[in-house]
Amino acid sequence: MQHRRTFLEHVAQYAAPEDRPHLDCLFQGLVRAVGEIVYRMARVGLLNLDGRAGGVNASGDDVKKLDLIANDILIDHVGGSAAVAYVGSEENEEPIACPEGGEGPYVFLIDPLDGSSNIDANVGVGTIFSILRVKQNAASAQDHFLQKGTEQVASGYVLYGPGTLLVYTLGNGTNGFTYDETTRSFGHSHEDIRTPDRGDIYSINEGYSYRWIPEVARYVNHVKVPRDGRTPPSARYIGSMVSDVHRTLLYGGIFLYPEDQENERGKLRLLYEGNPLAFLAEQAGGAATDGRRRILDIQPKELHERVPLIIGSSRDVAMYGEFREGKR
Repeated sequence: MQHRRTFLEHVAQYAAPEDRPHLDCLFQGLVRAVGEIVYRMARVGLLNLDGRAGGVNASGDDVKKLDLIANDILIDHVGGSAAVAYVGSEENEEPIACPEGGEGPYVFLIDPLDGSSNIDANVGVGTIFSILRVKQNAASAQDHFLQKGTEQVASGYVLYGPGTLLVYTLGNGTNGFTYDETTRSFGHSHEDIRTPDRGDIYSINEGYSYRWIPEVARYVNHVKVPRDGRTPPSARYIGSMVSDVHRTLLYGGIFLYPEDQENERGKLRLLYEGNPLAFLAEQAGGAATDGRRRILDIQPKELHERVPLIIGSSRDVAMYGEFREGKR
């Protein structure tokens, strides 16, 4: 069998020289953590891991049992590496100082299990991550995290589905790797992912259409009508964002989670979802905005700041912006 370059070999080849030893340490921890999550994910019912854990997380969302387990596993393995000084998680109100990290050069941000409401239905869910450098002379632990998305060293997601995929970027393209449980490693399976500049799929939760703002309604009504001799677009909405975004990266089109009449600032987290996914999308030739601004240019003010997210093919995202600005 032909040897496929592993994820860690890819990091060693393409990371900046000053980052290589630290990223190798961090990502070794991530691979071990994913292995543990994969084991539990495949045995949710058998291990009694389905259902809610009770309560809500720092972002106000209902918490599933596996949310907490995945969070603990990631913090233990990645936060326990010498490369990480702080971990920020969607599940935790405040940053977590990593005693093993000490003077580690990075902060690690995670959405441990995005789409976890779908776990009991055996639908694909994902882990989203982002890596930033620690800031010199930071006034508080939180200051390390309040950096624009353009400052990310790396970002990515792990998609737990029929196969387990890790998609990541170091700022030099977007690549995907498939997990092999026999070797507990990721092999290079999706080289230099490129998103078409226009697609034939739109993805939005139309169950919320009753609270859409007029600009969103006009845009969705517009894209449903075939034009220029093109066939009508397909509506695809899984409800696990990592799955929806992964499909959009590969096939093109647009994924929308806009602001609405009940969530004027949007619903998704800028640091844990918006920035890492936007970094991936841009490195694959796509685009990501809040409808008005490039996601990566937004200066965060809070650890759990929310933002609208429009992501996908560059021409589709640009057209949405024209509707959002009232130009169409």
